[in-house]
Amino acid sequence: MRKVHNKVRETIFAMLDIFYPLFKRFMPLQTYHYAACGGSNTLFNIFLYHMFYNYVLHKDVLHLGTLAFKPHVAAFIMAFFITFPIGFYLSMYVVFQGSYLRRRIQLVRYFMVAMACVGLNYILLKFFIETLGWNEHPTLSLMATAVIVVLFSYFSQRFFSFRTGNAAKTALAQERLEPSTIEV
Repeated sequence: MRKVHNKVRETIFAMLDIFYPLFKRFMPLQTYHYAACGGSNTLFNIFLYHMFYNYVLHKDVLHLGTLAFKPHVAAFIMAFFITFPIGFYLSMYVVFQGSYLRRRIQLVRYFMVAMACVGLNYILLKFFIETLGWNEHPTLSLMATAVIVVLFSYFSQRFFSFRTGNAAKTALAQERLEPSTIEV
């Protein structure tokens, strides 16, 4: 399985690194990888949101038993269930590879940050759509929300979910000495 992850990562790097010279002056490589991977996943999320909102829910309230979700909230939740695992995979195997934290700790922390992002998304979506009256343009509301949430997410993932430091250097040195003891 490790070979598959390495092959996927190498393929992603090969595609991403073609365009890095255009951004080299503006951002370090890790930030570029985060922007490219996170940006792609965010665009995919916006696409899914649009499809769920307009073509699956038909702009109608989603009733689940005694619960009722407004269409913009239901579409957001549906898209989240698809893009969450993709985002974690890209963050763990492509963007933040140097973390010394165990994978399950990374997943829990990533989930915590993702839930904070969901809460922030929910509050901002309600603000843009219900308070500012952007209900005719829910996709535009999601895009405005994404700008704020992406900044929060980047710093949270970098310094909390996939933290690196002296322990990371020690772990990498040990991994070079003992490559058969890779922990998953």
